[in-house]
Amino acid sequence: MNKGTHRAINRFRTYGRKVSHNNSQTAWILKCDIRKFFANIDHKILKDILKRYIDDADTLWLLEKVIDSFCTNKEINVGLPLGNLTSQLFINIYMNEFDQYLKQVLKVKYYIRYADDFVILHKNKQYLINLLPYISEFLGTRLKLLLHPNKVFIKPLNLGIDFLGWVHFPHHRVLRTSTKRRMFNKLKNNHSSATITSYQGLLKHGKTYKILCKLKKLYCNEPTDK
Repeated sequence: MNKGTHRAINRFRTYGRKVSHNNSQTAWILKCDIRKFFANIDHKILKDILKRYIDDADTLWLLEKVIDSFCTNKEINVGLPLGNLTSQLFINIYMNEFDQYLKQVLKVKYYIRYADDFVILHKNKQYLINLLPYISEFLGTRLKLLLHPNKVFIKPLNLGIDFLGWVHFPHHRVLRTSTKRRMFNKLKNNHSSATITSYQGLLKHGKTYKILCKLKKLYCNEPTDK
């Protein structure tokens, strides 16, 4: 269970406590999202990165065939298909260039990325403001990616940070409204025991008592506490 988004949101909580000194000081969050991420992965850049790590010609040939089997723009050879397992692997290889730049060059300490969503935590708001031009320049020049102009913000943790389906506060997290709505819409079409159990597992990761009660009332035929 301590993998993927669960690991990311738990690390966010840990970093929030460290930066805020156990919520005694303000923790500022820079949150960014990359514009049309999968659609803009540059094939040549990705293949050049792979060549730095893989010596075997046959393996490279196969990977290049997979990469070039899909394009959102054939004129410039960009794009990976959403949902493919290979795409998940390729984007992490691609974005590792950015990860290393932040960690090794800019020396950013409290950084979390999941696919194209990433956050940086710091006690100083101006530090985060100063980082933004470096982030934009690296993404644009090295990876040919752009930050989404409407999904970049800097604000304190105590106002609530929307990250990976949850809204995070210093002492708790609540499910994002759109995530909750999507969950109940899916349950209308499929409320098998496996699906319900899966969502119950998800809801254990935050302050979701009322949502759990509603789920049980609608789909589990269990009485809820008054």
